[in-house]
Amino acid sequence: MPTYVVLANWTDQGIRAVKKSPQRLDATRKAIEAAGGKMLGFYLTMGRYDEILIVEGPSDAVAATLALSAGSEGNVRTETLKAFPEAEYRNIIAKIP
Repeated sequence: MPTYVVLANWTDQGIRAVKKSPQRLDATRKAIEAAGGKMLGFYLTMGRYDEILIVEGPSDAVAATLALSAGSEGNVRTETLKAFPEAEYRNIIAKIP
């Protein structure tokens, strides 16, 4: 399954209700699992981003749907990066002429 790194920032609405963020994270995990994916990791971070999630999902379309769904609730803004594991990275680099 493809892996995604999701960089998230709370919106004004999300930070006002930050005490509810653990419940929102639980709901996010359930949504990912219902879509056939798995949350591999979650980190509260300091700096440019408030949270980082590492997620496996069945497809880019599913990842996009989940990101749009989370964003539509108004609590977070996300930036999703598709991540290639080392073996795939090596395969990609080996194909460069």
